[in-house]
Amino acid sequence: MAAERYYYDVFGSIMRVERQDGEWALFRVSADGKSARVYDIVIPAGLTAAELESYLDDMFHESAGPLHSAVTRLR
Repeated sequence: MAAERYYYDVFGSIMRVERQDGEWALFRVSADGKSARVYDIVIPAGLTAAELESYLDDMFHESAGPLHSAVTRLR
């Protein structure tokens, strides 16, 4: 079974969310493609892929600004 992996523009920061062993894991992705795990944000395991965008918006809305006013799924 292929791993679930989604990329988002979270108010100007690129992030990846992936399912690992039944749990969601969040990563920040740098401009050169390197990623670092974000441990201080826990995504509930029961959240569906369709709910991730809204959840990320709730968790990071303080980062919103005039140039980056939304969370959008990239792929």
